[in-house]
Parts: sequence; structure tokens; C-alpha cells
Amino acid sequence: VYFLNQQKRVKQRRAKQQPPVIARNGLEKVNLDIGFIPLTDCAPLVVAKEKGFFKAHGLEEVTLSREPSWKEIAKGIAEGRLDAAQMVAGMPIAMLLGLDGQAPVPVNSALTLSRNGNSIIFGKHFYDKGIRTLKDFKAEIANTPDTVHTLGMVHSASMHNLLFRYWLAAGGIDPDLDVGLTVIPPPQMVSNLKAGNIDGYCAGDPWNSHAVNGGSGFVIARSLDILPGHIEKVLGVTEDWAQKYPQTHLALVKALLEACDYCDDRRNREEILQLICQEQYIGADPKDIRPGFIDPYNSGTEAEPEMLYNFNQFYVDQTNCPDRLEMVWVMAQMARWGMIPFPKNWVEVVDRVLRPDVFGQAVRELGLPDISRVRRTIELFDGTVFNLDDPIAYLQNVKIKRGLRIEEILIEQIGSQCSIRQPA
Repeated sequence: VYFLNQQKRVKQRRAKQQPPVIARNGLEKVNLDIGFIPLTDCAPLVVAKEKGFFKAHGLEEVTLSREPSWKEIAKGIAEGRLDAAQMVAGMPIAMLLGLDGQAPVPVNSALTLSRNGNSIIFGKHFYDKGIRTLKDFKAEIANTPDTVHTLGMVHSASMHNLLFRYWLAAGGIDPDLDVGLTVIPPPQMVSNLKAGNIDGYCAGDPWNSHAVNGGSGFVIARSLDILPGHIEKVLGVTEDWAQKYPQTHLALVKALLEACDYCDDRRNREEILQLICQEQYIGADPKDIRPGFIDPYNSGTEAEPEMLYNFNQFYVDQTNCPDRLEMVWVMAQMARWGMIPFPKNWVEVVDRVLRPDVFGQAVRELGLPDISRVRRTIELFDGTVFNLDDPIAYLQNVKIKRGLRIEEILIEQIGSQCSIRQPA
């Protein structure tokens, strides 16, 4: 009954939407500013603009705004400077719940833009010391008790951070006590590694291959090895924006869904490489994007480069449909490390963010077959299986964690202020 009541409240809230005002092309707004970070997986946004998918769906003038950091992406969305943005997977939940003391901003996500694509890079000095595995790194930490090993990640709500932490903890390394984790924008990772400010990092390409090709780092783990097919980047808009411009939102999802399909036709990858390498987008040397995107993936070790067809995944294997299961996993990991309380009413919280209804309408209007995700478990590299039967019990039983809080979120009050009620 508690579960069903949560779903009922979500439906009632959405039923209160005001009727939109149409501008042109059957849309309420035709000129959009969309934020992105210069990474290989910004490809669907670039393709939608350069190949005309935005215009084909009535979005006459789309400006892609290259942002310096994920923090600026969140700020741009919250302040209304950006209409929409490429976001790290946990950002919509983080913004809804007011992560790091920020004012809560309800954000909707109706589309997963990409999966996989990250790697954990360690500095060459570790490689020279014989470190090849997580077990080796744990031994190095034990052998150097007076040394703080500093590792970079791109945003606290990113899969980079959550998978990095999961990987470390699975090896018996406390990511808060045994190492130092610090936030660094992706384009600044390699320079910080070279300068000795960090010993390693988790990021997306081209910044991993840039380190490998430049001889400053090697890949010790890939995100698809930790959690195959993991959610990576999502489309995010504020809830207010989605309610004010529903037809524009739908057109945006349709355009990007077609672009995602285009990106996963490997016959198009050479063309896409040239598009995304342009200065206004990634501005990178193509040789730092080719590994994994087109060519075999080089880890900078003695191992032969490996062909990984899903290293960057944009459409295949039901990539794009918003998935409650994986968003609850993301939220559980954020709660595991004390970033947020885990909501007792997690169904209501997740369903306020995810918009599979908008995605479903986009799919139907495009005449696509059903590409919804039907997945009941998530299995990680250490054999752990996560499901929705009892995420709270999962959190209570996990060994390495920080100050776990289970609290009910007063979801109706979010928008003006986030109110959390302690459980009875």
C-alpha cells in the first residue's frame, strides 16, 4: 500500500500541469541552449545538431554550450541559463535532494544518452612499482602509511565517483579514509596527473587515452568491467521547464534518440569522430578518441589492445529508456557514502525524476519498436547482486560505508525547500 500510494502521488502531481502555449512548429519553444562537457560521449548532442535531427523535429536553433565543469552544468540548469544539458547519471537526483547544501531543484530525465565509457587511470609511477591490480594498490597503501594517495573524479554524483568508490571498497580500500578523493573537471585530469597533484583518476575519454598516449598513465580498470552496461550520461531539464514546454521536451527527446541510434551505427563512427573533434566541441586530437570508439582499446600496459564494441554505448541493448532500478542503485551508492539520506519513500523520489512516459511517447511517435528496459537485477564485478526487493537492507548490510541515514523525503515541499522527515 505504501508503494502504491507513492506512485499515486506522482501521478496526481503531474496531472496538475498547466496547458502549454504553442510558439512554432507545434512547439512551445524552438530555440534552445544545451550544455555539454567536452567528452567522447557528447556525440549524440553534436550529431543531433550537425546532422539536422534537431531541425527535423522543429527545434530551429539549438546552441550547444561547452561548459568547463559539471558544477557549471548544474548551475546553468538551476539558474535557467541552459534549457537542457548532458548530465552525469546522479545529477538529477542530487539536484532534487539539494546535494552539498545547494537549494533543491527538481530535475526530470526522460532519456539515457550513453552507457559505459569510463576508465580508472593510475600514474605511470605506480606501474613502474609493479602495481597492476586492485590488490596491488591495497598493498601499496599498506606499505606507505605516511603517504596520502590522491585520486581525482569529476563530480560527486557521477558514475566515475560511485564506481571508483565501489571498486576501491570491493578491494577493502576505504575511499574516504585510505585515499583522498578530489573533484577535478575532466579536461584538467591529465595536467594534474603530470604535475603530481593526483596519483590517478576516473574519467571518460578522450582524457584517459590522452594520458595513455602521452605516457603519463595507464588503465588499471574500465567501468564496463566493474558494472557492464552501466548508465553514464542522461538528458536533464528542470521539472518546471518540462511542464512549461512539454512538446519541446518531447521533440528534444526524439531528436536525441535518433542521434543516439546514428551514433551506434559503427559505419558512422569515422564521420562522428571528425564532428566531435572540432574545436567548438571536444577540440581533441582524434588519436585520443579512436581507442574504444573505433579502434581497439589500449590500456597502456603489456596487454594487447582489445576491441570493445560497447565501450561507448549510445543506443544498442535498450540503452536509452530511463530505468528505475539503476537510478535506485545510484541513489543507494550516494547514500552509502553519506552524500544524501536514502529516501524511505524512494519510489516517489525516483519517479519524480524519471520520465519513462515522455520516452515512451517519443518511441511511439518515431515508430520504433519497444525499447524499454526490463531488468530485475544489477550484478557487479565482485558478484554482488542489487535489486529493488529491499534496497534499505542492502545498504544496512554493506560493509564499508559512511553514516547511513534512512529518511522520508517530504517530496511535495521540494521546489521551494527540501524538507526531510526523520523516520518514526
